[in-house]
Amino acid sequence: MHRLSNPPAQLPAGIAVEADGALAARAYAEPDHPYRTPFARDSARILHARAFRRLAGKTQVFNRLPGERTSDHFRSRLTHTLEVAQISRTLAQALGLNAELAEALALTHDIGHPPFGHAGEKALDRALRAYGLSFDHNLHALRIVTWFEERYADFRGLNLTLGVREGIIKHSHDYAPASHPDLADYFLDLFPPLEAQLIDLTDEIAYLTADLDDGLDSGILSLDHVREEVALFRRCHDAVLAKHPTAPPRLTANEALRSMLNALVTDLLEEVQRRVQSQGATTLDAIRQAPARIAALSPSMEADRATAKDFLYSALYNSPLMIDAHHHADEVVSDLFTSLMEDPSGLPPDHLQHIASQGLARTVADYLAGMTDSYIEQAWLRLHSE
Repeated sequence: MHRLSNPPAQLPAGIAVEADGALAARAYAEPDHPYRTPFARDSARILHARAFRRLAGKTQVFNRLPGERTSDHFRSRLTHTLEVAQISRTLAQALGLNAELAEALALTHDIGHPPFGHAGEKALDRALRAYGLSFDHNLHALRIVTWFEERYADFRGLNLTLGVREGIIKHSHDYAPASHPDLADYFLDLFPPLEAQLIDLTDEIAYLTADLDDGLDSGILSLDHVREEVALFRRCHDAVLAKHPTAPPRLTANEALRSMLNALVTDLLEEVQRRVQSQGATTLDAIRQAPARIAALSPSMEADRATAKDFLYSALYNSPLMIDAHHHADEVVSDLFTSLMEDPSGLPPDHLQHIASQGLARTVADYLAGMTDSYIEQAWLRLHSE
């Protein structure tokens, strides 16, 4: 069996979340499985959830260029999620953390996103704010796994472990206890375990490299422009060119992106190790009560990450070719939200029954958030054909 010549030093064992500890508890008690840990079971429940399957039909950045057919090659929310899961499990395993918990959190980290990517989320949030509400995809994900998914006779939701539910909420955001008394069960005065903290950064690493890839593949980005503006990519690409001077540009770009991803993951691993050591953190409680989140990139790599993200926003996410798609997303979501608020009879029966407890605006938002891109487009076209 091949082994790393210099395997990374693992973190103190007391930092990892235990598969038989308090975070493995469920809201509804269930018998232990004979050969699967609670977190492995959570991953399976997420994989089999309807909301997870719908990620295949939800935009990551784009699924087609204006005037062209949908492409099967650009990332969807589902393929992005799988990439995050692969990176997260590998990194957690290398650090000696609970890899099964990290994988479960990665699989569910985007399950609360509505259609049309971030443009759809902004439109839905704006529509709700007119009614004193807001849309937060992390909190919506918690609603999905605790209520909307119906697969079991004994309880609603997926009955995921406390560790996964906490990580769904807190992997990328710290919520003030005073502002969210409804989340009192999730230790809002403490940082989440390292397994959850990693997800925010593995998500960024995955989409930065993947979005550069899709941007180049689409033609919106040019190789020369990426080299000019993204220093980390340029360094990786120069190394590839030195080794493969005659290789086709598409392959040298692929190799550079692969090297870039590896550099980011390795830096994250090493910086986590450094911060744990410098703080003398040897327990999960020490991680939770640290002065700041432990999971982070080194200062120099963080600067590279920020540069790459700024470039993607200016050259890809907010590029002229994408502006029309954002406007369309806003129009579709806004039109349907307004229509259903004026005439809720268009809601399916299982959502109509939630109005009494959730209110009409939240119920409409829940319905729209669950749609795939194609489904919400069809609903919008029907609305305008009536």
